[in-house]
Amino acid sequence: MSPVHEGLTPFSSVPELSLHWPHGFKTIEAVSASTPPPPPGAPLPPRPKKKHVSKYVLVKLWFNTYRKFFTFVVALNVTGIVLAALGRFPYAENHLGALVLGNLLCAVLMRNELFLRFLYLISIYGLRAWAPTWMKLAVTSILQHVGGIHSGCALSGAGWLVFKCVDILRHRSTQHNAIIASGIITNVLVIISVLSAFPWVRNYHHNVFERHHRFIGWLGLATTWAFVVMGNSYDIKYGVWRADANSLLSVQEFWFAVFMTIFILIPWFTLREVPVEVEIPSPKVAILKFNRGMQQGLLGRISRTSIMEYHAFGIISEGRKSGCHYMICGVQGDFTRDLVKNPPRTVWTRELKFAGVGHASAMFKRGIRICTGTGIGAALSTCIQSPNWFLIWIGSDQEKTFGPTITGLIYNNIPPERMILWDSKKRGGRPDTVKLLKETWDSFGAEVIFITSNKQGNDEMMQGCAEAGLHAFGTLWDF
Repeated sequence: MSPVHEGLTPFSSVPELSLHWPHGFKTIEAVSASTPPPPPGAPLPPRPKKKHVSKYVLVKLWFNTYRKFFTFVVALNVTGIVLAALGRFPYAENHLGALVLGNLLCAVLMRNELFLRFLYLISIYGLRAWAPTWMKLAVTSILQHVGGIHSGCALSGAGWLVFKCVDILRHRSTQHNAIIASGIITNVLVIISVLSAFPWVRNYHHNVFERHHRFIGWLGLATTWAFVVMGNSYDIKYGVWRADANSLLSVQEFWFAVFMTIFILIPWFTLREVPVEVEIPSPKVAILKFNRGMQQGLLGRISRTSIMEYHAFGIISEGRKSGCHYMICGVQGDFTRDLVKNPPRTVWTRELKFAGVGHASAMFKRGIRICTGTGIGAALSTCIQSPNWFLIWIGSDQEKTFGPTITGLIYNNIPPERMILWDSKKRGGRPDTVKLLKETWDSFGAEVIFITSNKQGNDEMMQGCAEAGLHAFGTLWDF
């Protein structure tokens, strides 16, 4: 058995299983025949040459639904700001605050776990029985790329806020200094929160992103409340404050602020410190075991502290009725490295999990889940819980790296004819993934492919699938 954190109960006994090639499936037989394992000491075969990809496919993949949403939302709001500046948008003249908060509320909703779970729920149960494949693909693309609405609305809300503050400063002779000050402070805080979420900051300086986007965002919410309450309590005509609750309750800005606050707080109400068992099968990976079974396609955020440094990982579970679920944490940064060096007994997590695009797999009749390395954490539950999904896992010495727990979950739940486990160390390198996907697509009768891989592998497979006319959804780098 692989070592576990001292003082913790080891995972349930799992038989030691060796990774092997399953038989009886023609794609595997074809791959095995065409690429036999090299003899010991032999040079590795060259990787397949990178195939030419048409500019049309590259542009299509770059201008995905995320960027389409972002472009549409920003263009729509910029048009509104220009029309308001020209005096041709009557609604904006009296409801600038509503345009600010309406955009910010929409941005919050598009990243709220409960709201997104609701969208997935109505999409899955509303479409899977009758909808044609093209409609399911379109809805899945929308669900995966709602982050474009989030980014577009957040940036647009900041734009409308700047416009509102400029308008207040233009009429500062009739405004109270406290309102002007709260407006400027809110502007600064919201803009810092938005800028901190830019991809470069988010991807390369995660802790900087988290501190500024979360805590500055919370401060921005507090000053927004002050801005809304003071702005609607001050009588410009008479230059006096009004203590009239009815007038405040009747304005749109108040209710936008209420619902924005509620949806921000909902996930934090489910925050718990929970016990965890840690298995360390190799220096590259920590396997975390939690109580409670889960649906497939979910992800969970964990941290060693209650409010800082949260990291998201795919959840592996045999189903809702199983007694536990797992997370695979590959060593990539300080947080995951510390999980291996100093395994915790408890971690903080939100019990309300959020849905990844894999959750939409329940919409389709048959599909392929391909992943590399630690991507198995996001992919495995789908293939365990549904007999209509085919697993392709590409990695190096998977049994030794990931240990008997993950190996046992695979072999105890997925029959040989429904999986390909490619050990690149034993096979002498990675396969031609696009060729493998084409063969499996035809043999298994798949409707869709979900990909979880690093950026290079993701781009390679997404481009190859697009050229071959295979419907695929890859890993996103927008969050």
